[in-house]
Amino acid sequence: MAFSGCMTCIDMQISPAMAKQHAGFGSDHTAGLFPTQPAAAAAASWPEVDAVAAAEECVDQRRFRRRISNRESARRSRARKQRHLNELRDSAALLERGNRDLAARAEAARDGLALALLANAKLRAEAAALSRRLAAARRALVLLGRVYAGADAVASVDGDCCLGSTDIEIQQMVASLIA
Repeated sequence: MAFSGCMTCIDMQISPAMAKQHAGFGSDHTAGLFPTQPAAAAAASWPEVDAVAAAEECVDQRRFRRRISNRESARRSRARKQRHLNELRDSAALLERGNRDLAARAEAARDGLALALLANAKLRAEAAALSRRLAAARRALVLLGRVYAGADAVASVDGDCCLGSTDIEIQQMVASLIA
């Protein structure tokens, strides 16, 4: 893309004749519109003014291209930054979802632990009750063994079997075992 004149002149929509005159007066853009040199002095140095104008036009074009390049670079940088921000947001959302899932799993595990502890306590109480019943049954068997041993001894001596006070205890123990 080729431009004839500096960007300020193009932006201000100054005529090409005024732009050439403007290019010869340096960077002060209002100076070209209101020349301070007499017209005769300016006309005498046209070859020098043309060379200066061409150099300044080249510098202005480079500045313009650099400005456009910088704008494009800034646009790409903003787009890159926005993409990175979107990726971070997506990552944060994914991590938050994972955190919620883990929290739900932890809560379910705590609930399961509470149920297991309750079941364990119930089983321990049941085991203690069964242990007590087993101990009572063992005592009853020992007592029953003694009674039979005593009854056999009495029957062999007496020939007659009769129930004594120990038999009532045995009947009570047997009844408690059945219950």
